[in-house]
Order: sequence, then structure tokens, then C-alpha cells
Amino acid sequence: MNTNKVWPEYVNGMTWGWTGIRGTWSGPEAEFSMERLAEMNVNWTALALSAVQATPQSTEIPFREEPTVTDDEVRWAIRKAKQLGLKVCLKPVVNVGNGTWRAHISFFDEEVPGEPSWAEWFRFYGEFIRHYALIAEEEGCEMLCIGCEMVQADKREAEWRSLIADVRLVYGGLITYNCDKYQEDRLTWWDAVDIISSSGYYPIDQWEAQLNRIEGTVKKWNKPFFFMEAGCPSREGSAARPNDWSLPGGPSEAEQERYYEAMFAACAQRDWMQGYMLWDWPARLYDAQEASENDDYCMYGKRAAETVRRFYASGSHALEAGESSDAR
Repeated sequence: MNTNKVWPEYVNGMTWGWTGIRGTWSGPEAEFSMERLAEMNVNWTALALSAVQATPQSTEIPFREEPTVTDDEVRWAIRKAKQLGLKVCLKPVVNVGNGTWRAHISFFDEEVPGEPSWAEWFRFYGEFIRHYALIAEEEGCEMLCIGCEMVQADKREAEWRSLIADVRLVYGGLITYNCDKYQEDRLTWWDAVDIISSSGYYPIDQWEAQLNRIEGTVKKWNKPFFFMEAGCPSREGSAARPNDWSLPGGPSEAEQERYYEAMFAACAQRDWMQGYMLWDWPARLYDAQEASENDDYCMYGKRAAETVRRFYASGSHALEAGESSDAR
């Protein structure tokens, strides 16, 4: 897929359905949720599901078991999104059962007999990703995200290149990898994917500095770029620490609204920026009347929803204004 020079998309997107708990990706509540999502002027959605390995040093990834959504549920979600006119990025992610963040999944650099290894883990991880790559191909997903925030695993360049090559044998759409915040300029294998994406949870006062840094990566690799994740909880103090979902503080719609306004304003000045899959929109929504008491990332029923809806409808993005970018 040759996207090095031009990928004429602007992603007005939203992440839907995290974490993909079995039984939540179908039925009236899921249908209601996705229909409300489509009203946000989105043109893309990332359908994000997880499989759970027991510990950071486990190698097996039992994605066919609970709590992971069933294949039928995945297919339902893809078809529903497409029925609503959305393009789809399928995003299978591995989580850790003991609560450790997936960025800390790690093994010895060199294999040691009797110890779990990167080779074992990538064997199971490859099976996991290829399974959903086949579904993405069969259901016509426009994009596949092959990993998310795997900071320790990012260093295993040869394994990632091999996995991507295997995926391309069964999937013909766009391939991206969602690196973690601050990692955009540290990956050494961006040339193997079609699109660079990252988690843009940057403090509200750091946008210019971080975008300057990311711009260097985009130009170096000559690849399209968008934020596969970005957002802020509606919680006091979260604009300064948008990645911290456990930050103490009371509910604050104004905090979330202020963050989105600042992020959109800063990113709109960069002609290489090609959008967002905002975080996030659950498969089962809270009651809209309870939005003011909800302090999570979802902006359903909150002031930030109108900010997002208006920005996505504005048509004022740099790419849509006809500007060109050497990075594309």
C-alpha cells in the first residue's frame, strides 16, 4: 500500500467499544451507542478490543476466550459502523490480567533456556493479530492497527517487521501501529507500516513542543500521521495529565472542553496532521442525564461533545484547506 506520498484522508474519528468485553458488542445498547457516535460528525471509527495475557511475562494470549468479544460481535460492530457510513480501523490490543500496563510486557533480550522469551510471545501475538487481520480483510476494514503502546516490545524491530510481512499476506488494507506518547521519534521500523500513529495524551501546555518533535519524525519517514488515541477525562486537573485515567479530582466538563479546544487549535496549524481517533466511546453509554457526574474520557452528553462535533464539521483542517505537506 503506497501511502508515502499521498493519503488523502482526514480522520475525524472516535474509538469505540473498549475494551471489547464479551456480550457488549451487539444488541440494543451497542446499536444505540454507535448510532449516537455517528451523530458526532465522525467519518472513521477504531473498533478497539482486547485479549488478556495473565502477566507481563506470560506468552500465551487466549483471545478466543472470555472476556474478549466473540468474532460474531466483531463482525457485527464492523458491519454496523459501515451501515452508518463510517470507515473502520480494527484495533486488537493485548492487556495484562494482573493490571500491569501492556507497555511493560518484556522478556530477556537474549533467550535463556527455561525462561519465557520474545520468540514465544511473538508467536502467540502473531496468531492473535493475524486472526483479526483475516476478519478485517473479509469485512472490508480500511485499516488495521497491529499494536498499541507496546513500549518494551517496540525495540524488537525484526519481530515487528516479520509480523507486518505476515499480515500483508492476508490483509490488503492500510496498516498502522499505535506507539505510545513520546515514542514517535524512537521507533526504528516506521517504514514497514503505511501510516504512523500514536497516543497523543500531551499536557495542555506542551502541544507546540510535542508537535515540533513529532513533525521531525513525520518528515524523516515521509509517512502520513494521525493520533490513534487522544483525549482528556472530564475531571479536574486532567488537562495537565490527560493520560492519567486514575487522577484524583471532581468531575469537570469545562476541563475536558478546554483541553479539546487547545488540542484542536494547536494541531490545526500543522499541515501534516491527518486527524484523530479520539478516546473514547463505550459500547454501553451512561445515561445522558448523568453526563455531568461522569469523569471519564467519553464526551457523550458533555460540553466537549459540541466542541468535537463542531470541529469535525468545520472543514477547516489544514489538509482540507488544500495545503500540501512534504511529509505526505
